[in-house]
Amino acid sequence: MKVAVLGTGGGGRAHAARLLGLGHEVYVGTRDSEVTLSRNETDFMGIDPFGQWLAEHPGIELLNFDAAASAADFVINGIDGANAVRVLSGIGAHLAGKTLMDYAVPFVYNPEQAHPWPTPWGVMPALDPVDHDSLGERIQRALPAVKVVKACVTQEQETAVDPKAVAGGDHTMFIAGDDDDAKAQVTELLRAYGWRDVLDLGPLVSARGMEMYTHLHSAIQFALGGGRFGIKVMR
Repeated sequence: MKVAVLGTGGGGRAHAARLLGLGHEVYVGTRDSEVTLSRNETDFMGIDPFGQWLAEHPGIELLNFDAAASAADFVINGIDGANAVRVLSGIGAHLAGKTLMDYAVPFVYNPEQAHPWPTPWGVMPALDPVDHDSLGERIQRALPAVKVVKACVTQEQETAVDPKAVAGGDHTMFIAGDDDDAKAQVTELLRAYGWRDVLDLGPLVSARGMEMYTHLHSAIQFALGGGRFGIKVMR
């Protein structure tokens, strides 16, 4: 399968490397590939320059967003929540008819709040939208010809692509979307990643709960001293 991973951060790199290892043709999308490759310093999260990572993963091709989406049969969105709808709308013609697995969170960084939540790495980002809407739904409304499936938003992406690293893989992955065929396609990929328990939460409106869970996930991670973990739905 030809897969485009949109976003060059740690999450996008995790998916791209795993997909390459599974034998897929992988394209990573960025706003400007030349600018991305010219960077030679770690980013604000301490992640190494993308060019250095790319050199260590021969077979992955870096393209601009539109070219990556055009080349792929299946697309994974890791563009930051504040820019995702705008960027994806700009390449909508290349996404039409395709499944878009979206793991982005609608974070608003450094929010002005009366009662901010201090964390080890700064103030906890706010969520926008929240409660009444979700980023996944906004993407779907902006791109009605695209089959949006929310997934991988309740784990770090390193865990999403390697569930066996936590409890031998005995934890739950959630998905939501309005197209059953697209959800089946995403589930097939998740099975290839190693997920045994994939729970379909139903229509894309369930993305609201999935995105809002990110704050609880952070709180649990702080309590665990930053360790990776999963959650299991016990039936």
